[in-house]
Amino acid sequence: MLKEILLQAWDALRRSPTRSLLTMLGIVWGIAAVTLLMAYGSGFRGLMMRTFNNFAKTAVIMFPGQTSAQAGGERAGRRIRFELEDLVAAQAESPLIKKICPETIRRLPMSYQERTATIILRGVCVEYGEIRSEVAKEGRWLSPEDYGERRRVIFLGEWTKEKLFSGRPAIGETVTIQGVRFLVIGVMDKKLSFGNYFGPDDRSAFLPYSSAGDLWNTRYPSTAVILPVAPIFELKAEEQFRAAMAKRFGYPASDKRAVTGFGTSNMRPIIDGLTVGLQVLLLFIGMLTLAIGGIGLMNILLVSVNERTREIGLRRALGAKRWHIAMQFLAEALFITFAGGVVGVALSYFVTWIIPPMPMLSALFDDKSGQGDLVLRVQVQTVVVSSVVLLVVGVCSGLIPAVRAARLDPSEALRTE
Repeated sequence: MLKEILLQAWDALRRSPTRSLLTMLGIVWGIAAVTLLMAYGSGFRGLMMRTFNNFAKTAVIMFPGQTSAQAGGERAGRRIRFELEDLVAAQAESPLIKKICPETIRRLPMSYQERTATIILRGVCVEYGEIRSEVAKEGRWLSPEDYGERRRVIFLGEWTKEKLFSGRPAIGETVTIQGVRFLVIGVMDKKLSFGNYFGPDDRSAFLPYSSAGDLWNTRYPSTAVILPVAPIFELKAEEQFRAAMAKRFGYPASDKRAVTGFGTSNMRPIIDGLTVGLQVLLLFIGMLTLAIGGIGLMNILLVSVNERTREIGLRRALGAKRWHIAMQFLAEALFITFAGGVVGVALSYFVTWIIPPMPMLSALFDDKSGQGDLVLRVQVQTVVVSSVVLLVVGVCSGLIPAVRAARLDPSEALRTE
């Protein structure tokens, strides 16, 4: 019986090929819109998350500030300045902190032969590279020996390397900072990231904290870079650090201005809200487009019911049951939606193949490597979601005409001219 119903549905569609094709085009356009918009939203979210993760997988950057409340007989507005001993003590007192890395920062001229550029210099600990995702494209990152022996070595950001060396190799060369020569041991891979403080990492150079003391006074770190034991403990680790600093400097732990900062947990909700919100909006727009195609399909089937009223009455008089009639019109709707879905998804793959990468963040970060480009890709989950939406639209579009056809009175239908 099912085979007969399907054959009858196919025969009905074949009798009006132009109408069936035009109706199917509405479904093709709708499913292609859903798939492409979802691919764009997915690509945008992936690009934003990669750029966000380039800052750090999990980290808290803390800055010394000034007190906002009186404590211990001292006036409000007292300046807080970290010392290395404070950070060591805070790490020992905070079980949720895996590492506290001191960071000292200056903006100084750096020269190589006849080239000179003002660079953000960062004196850091060895673990800083792991915390802040500093990946070497050439050479290596700072080693414990570099730190312990106060070696005058330096790791360059990608922009810094190009500014001073252009296309020439930098590894093994020496640069000069305030008359002090440093050996280049590594060059960072191109890094696009949000949450940069004091400037982008690309435009920075990194040297051991111990060696930075040869250039400026490093008694007071500019920031404390905190690595929690796990990402879920990031906020708790920040609270423990604040409490440890409040205890050492004698101000209330509730004073948020004494020590300020931010972490990946502060930025992640912003990125998630922006990208997920965009994905939902694009999916809604695509579903509206597909729904328009579904309404067109419903209208065509309703017209078909009116045109075939006498045929329906004759089939009912010959013994066809109501569900036979309903299933035939529903099968016609599903035929059109299935065929339109296959063509629409194929069209989506073709469009994503011919569209070149779109420069989304490249201009913002002055990037020519292509890391900031948005690449459209139709993923399997996108096709699955589009197929589910298509199935719902197909069933809803065919259900009303099918029910209307099934409820026709045979005697009244046979009298229809």
